[in-house]
Amino acid sequence: MPPTLASLVHHSALKLTVRAGEDRLDVPVRWAHVSELADPVPYMEGGELLLITALKLDAEDPEVMHRYVKRLAGAGVIGLGFAVGVNYDDVPEALVNAARKEGLPLLEVPRRTPFLAISKAVSAAIAADQYRAVTAGFAAQRELTRRALADGPEGLLAALAAQVDGWAALYDASGAVVATAPEWAGRRAARLTADVQRLRERPAPASSVVGGGHSPEQPENADRVELHSLGTSRRPRSALAVGTAAAPGTAERYAVHSAIALLTLTTERSRSLHEAGLRIDRAVLRMLLAGEPDHARTVAGDLYGGLLDAPFRIIVAESAGTRARNGTAAQATGDQGGDTGGDPLGALDALAEAAESAAARAGEAVLVVPEGERLVVLATDGGAAVAACVEHASALEAGRPAPEPRTGGDEESLVVGLSAPSGPIAATTAYKQAEQALSVARRRGRVCVEHEHLAAGSVLPLLADDAVRAFADGLLRALRDHDATGRGDLVASLRAWLSRHGQWDAAAADLGVHRHTLRYRMRRVEEILGRSLDDPDVRMELWLALKATASE
Repeated sequence: MPPTLASLVHHSALKLTVRAGEDRLDVPVRWAHVSELADPVPYMEGGELLLITALKLDAEDPEVMHRYVKRLAGAGVIGLGFAVGVNYDDVPEALVNAARKEGLPLLEVPRRTPFLAISKAVSAAIAADQYRAVTAGFAAQRELTRRALADGPEGLLAALAAQVDGWAALYDASGAVVATAPEWAGRRAARLTADVQRLRERPAPASSVVGGGHSPEQPENADRVELHSLGTSRRPRSALAVGTAAAPGTAERYAVHSAIALLTLTTERSRSLHEAGLRIDRAVLRMLLAGEPDHARTVAGDLYGGLLDAPFRIIVAESAGTRARNGTAAQATGDQGGDTGGDPLGALDALAEAAESAAARAGEAVLVVPEGERLVVLATDGGAAVAACVEHASALEAGRPAPEPRTGGDEESLVVGLSAPSGPIAATTAYKQAEQALSVARRRGRVCVEHEHLAAGSVLPLLADDAVRAFADGLLRALRDHDATGRGDLVASLRAWLSRHGQWDAAAADLGVHRHTLRYRMRRVEEILGRSLDDPDVRMELWLALKATASE
């Protein structure tokens, strides 16, 4: 405890006597200061015990003393020590009355007690209090370290909550609550998700204070909550919340800072370890895509749990404003010297954080490999990581204007392709499926496309590609030029004949012409195109060309 006026009064060597303000002696004393100025207020910071002999004051003038004491109280001076036997034999009544009126504690200092003795007593008490705080802080640091090593982040949070006599919570990169201590603090911690997300937008390290209100309807708002970002990278990977009834003292502050350091160590691997882990991730993915699942399992060991044994999905993502330089599976898993990092991959960083955070909360293993301008994610089918990626992409698409096919540019947004469920033996196929879905998403102006949806849908929407339209226009141009002369309706006749699978009577009935007329028109189609309608490939190409230009 810091020194107070009460502790000075009870100090046996000082022999101080209380003359006013008996009910305000429990106020902490920040310092003891001697000043004989008529107005020492400009030199006060607040919290001082002011010691005077009234050398330059008319201490017997009630009006002078009232102004003097009122100004001291307004400046935050917490007590006045008056030395008797120097300029006055006793404490003047005018000063006593003014002190009582303003509620300012007034202490009588006997002649045999020098002001220096009071200053030394205050200084020694402050030093002792600081020593106790530092000692308690180091003890708290040892306890937090022990609990972190023994029980992980959960044990550390429990020790921290006990040290600050409050509660503590750990958040992941998305702002979701990972752990709290005590358990009843979960609801309070969940209410701070938006504040944690705002903290993430600031460069690390960052901190803020929220709460501290006094609402009868929401008593938890009375908590003073400190939020601290965790991590050493530009974007914080997690955050710590510490809720207390009042601002933490020195010992509690030591505990909080120790917790920040320990949680940073436990939640973020060192750069060298991170790079080593990334090389393992790339090696495992490369082996899977090379058709060597057994070797991949050997390298991975227990690192990914059962991820390589259960059905999984492969997600391939890239920034929509760029084109991946690695178009094949072999290229995509080549060693490119580490994560490129930087702002151009901001959209990919966000997707990676969504996948890793969801997997961590669910206790799942996930493989996240940044490769140049791409991100490859291998996650359990039906698990939290896959759901988080799809949800993240859906949220982006919901906030996007009407989709338009992308033709390049510098737009920084996300395009995601998701494979069908697969196993280790078919990882290469799953990767190709994800790439195909990614390509379709890019053409359609979508954020995310799942390969299963392509297989379950129709091939016709794929005909919207400009290259397909150009091919169709070139294939049908001669027939349309013929029809433009008014010598027949070859395009409509061809469409009717193909739609009826070459059945002459049915197609002729649809057109309202004789079947011989239709036969003549189909011979003209063959003559103009120089291709036989007996060839199934020719019929297929003509039908797709007609479908691709149906809206024209």
